[in-house]
Amino acid sequence: MKRNIRKVAVLGSGIMGSRIACHFANIGVQVLLYDRIPDAVPPALAAKGLTLEHPQVRNSLVNDALQAAIKSNPAPLYKAGFASRIQTVNFTDHLARIQECDWIMEVVVENLAIKQQLFEQVEQYRKPGTLVTSNTSGIPIHMMAQGRSDDFRKNFLGTHFFNPPRYLPLLEIIPGPETDAAVIDFCMNYGRKYLGKTTVLCKDSPAFIANRVGVHAIMSLFHTVEEMGVTVEWVDKLTGPIVGRPKSATFRTCDVVGIDTLAKVAAGVAQNCPNDEGKAAFSYPSFLQKLVDNAWLGDKSGQGFYKKVKEGGKKEILALDLNTMEYRKQEKIKLPILDQLRQVDDLKTRIKMLANSPDQAGEFFRKTHASVFSYISHRMPEIADHLYQIDDAMKAGFGWELGPFEIWDVLGVKNGAMLCQMYGMPLGGWVNDLVASGNNTFYQKNNGKLTYWNASNKGYESIPGQEQLIILDLLKPEKVVFRNSGASVIDLGDGILNVEFHSKMNAIGSEQLAAIHHAIDRAEKDFRGVVLANEAATFSAGANLGMVFMFAIEQEYDELDFAIRAFQNTSMRLRYSSVPVVVAPRGLTLGGGCEFSLHADGIQMAAETYIGLVEVGVGVIPAGGGTKEMALRVSDKFEQGDVELNALQNAFMNIAMAKVATSAEEARDMGYLRSHDRISLNGRQLIADAKAYCIQLADAGYVQPVQRNDIRVQGRSGIALFMAGINGMSMGRFISEHDKKIATKLAYALCGGDLSQPQLVSEQYLLDLEREAFLSLCAERKTLERIESVLKSGKPLRN
Repeated sequence: MKRNIRKVAVLGSGIMGSRIACHFANIGVQVLLYDRIPDAVPPALAAKGLTLEHPQVRNSLVNDALQAAIKSNPAPLYKAGFASRIQTVNFTDHLARIQECDWIMEVVVENLAIKQQLFEQVEQYRKPGTLVTSNTSGIPIHMMAQGRSDDFRKNFLGTHFFNPPRYLPLLEIIPGPETDAAVIDFCMNYGRKYLGKTTVLCKDSPAFIANRVGVHAIMSLFHTVEEMGVTVEWVDKLTGPIVGRPKSATFRTCDVVGIDTLAKVAAGVAQNCPNDEGKAAFSYPSFLQKLVDNAWLGDKSGQGFYKKVKEGGKKEILALDLNTMEYRKQEKIKLPILDQLRQVDDLKTRIKMLANSPDQAGEFFRKTHASVFSYISHRMPEIADHLYQIDDAMKAGFGWELGPFEIWDVLGVKNGAMLCQMYGMPLGGWVNDLVASGNNTFYQKNNGKLTYWNASNKGYESIPGQEQLIILDLLKPEKVVFRNSGASVIDLGDGILNVEFHSKMNAIGSEQLAAIHHAIDRAEKDFRGVVLANEAATFSAGANLGMVFMFAIEQEYDELDFAIRAFQNTSMRLRYSSVPVVVAPRGLTLGGGCEFSLHADGIQMAAETYIGLVEVGVGVIPAGGGTKEMALRVSDKFEQGDVELNALQNAFMNIAMAKVATSAEEARDMGYLRSHDRISLNGRQLIADAKAYCIQLADAGYVQPVQRNDIRVQGRSGIALFMAGINGMSMGRFISEHDKKIATKLAYALCGGDLSQPQLVSEQYLLDLEREAFLSLCAERKTLERIESVLKSGKPLRN
């Protein structure tokens, strides 16, 4: 049966339901969002004289829930206008409308009886063959489907999203005993291809995969914290980005998610898994019990492991003392091993260093990870058939950079087993089979593909689905055709080269420029096209500010002018070469990273890309071609009929306010994506999508374009338009004198300089203007102060 998902019914508009509805709207699907009618008329509607019979009242719960979701931060929608794809309805009046839908998803309260009752009603109206799923986080799938028809059970399974659904990529697919295989395949593929998810096939076991493993890891860590007597801040320093975990680390994550949520999952596993060898970890340590008893549940109650307070008009975050259960000022954590780890960029090297550290931090790492290793070794085949499914779930659902088996691989299987033995933690027998086979890793690289140890077959097998992905690490070092200290050029096959940056935050300096030129030179001789892409969370934070600051502070303006010209020439080379160039940004794409994207023949942008020309924040204007390119795009808009110059004003404000798009869709609205540029919903497929796009451009008969000399700029009339606003902002003290100076130079460059009337200019003319403005601003003391602030603290300075 071929399925087309045109409309989805989301049954339940709570935090998860409303945000799942928003994510379906993000991908263009029409949504019916349901909730119950209220028990009484809300006061605001009662004041208008409305009764319970009025449609506005009857939909008030679902309307309020959707509006709260839309206004929430982080935003659940790629752009606010997508909310028009969601229609709010209620169970009492509109349940029959689910027959319009191709997918019915239940997201009501975690209560088996309520879910069963709702599914009984759903079956009265759903069309035969319609997909029905539940977003349950742990109720057995087979129990929810009891009493339903054969057709219902064949088309029923669990689809467990993680909160927030737009941002966390995990989607657990949990079939029931009678779910049709084609339905499973459809959901796995749809989640991956259309929803942009990492879909993981799970067993119908308590808490499924990610929560089962992740909550055990947290609870086991809690017991270690109590045993070792360490503090909340100490643990969060050691369990955050330094070991490849989110910035919120452990205790801050618990506050965000909700301590009650964590406690409920732990209690549920303890109750429903009596034979779990690690069930002791799910018992509450004393401090957790007190938090639950006091209803100190984290952000939702205003306090948990941390508490925000105001003292003397200043906001401060206090930490909970786990011994006294009182809040106190946070301690500054200074550990020699932390200082050493911060000097190392490679995560795997940091993990090895911490695992071998003889201090208390090393002991904490070893003990908590031995617990994780022991636990996951016993979870197959209970919760998953294959170890990569556990790794995928933890990376996509809990934000780990490396999954638990991947971390174990960093240490070596034998060393990890020895850790477990040292702490008296048993291992699953299949791990001993792996060691006995003479192998010391769960994963192996084989001909550019990743294989994993199949515990059932006692051998290595290829991970399915890799043919749809390009993983740069698997192509190294065999496919590297050029490398320097800051970048690599990798042969992706089929005549396409890839330039990968590997500087801190992928900042752009001379090494990155050299790699781009090398790749294009090589491609023009022997290949068909070039892609700029990497697998980091940050595509590029922009130009190397340290270099700019050094030249400016030493007044080496000739050197700085040369560096800016080199950057501009590289941007122009991306566009004007004899082979197509596709740039594939993801995550932070700021300043120079944005400028490179703007100059590509095509952009293949990840949906979660945060892109902008932010140079004003450090006291300069975009000068790697960014200001020029926005003037060019404004000119094209003018030729298309924008006589009101709205595009010019928007371009100016985007740069002057250092505005960053919060999604690829928003980037399109800001003019950073053109009509032919593309968006990848699944970030894991971004590089493969970019390669395919580059091949398509080459196959279409790519011809090197000619530099433009027909760019219409407004000259003095455009500058006057902006100066009126700039002077008004200055007089109202909304901007500083230095802000005014920057904005004036931006207006001058964007409008083509001191021209008596609108006229046509060349790209090179505009490049010279932006470069001159950049250089003059670098001679300003206040600009140097702004650059220094960002370099030292990472925070912009307003002066």
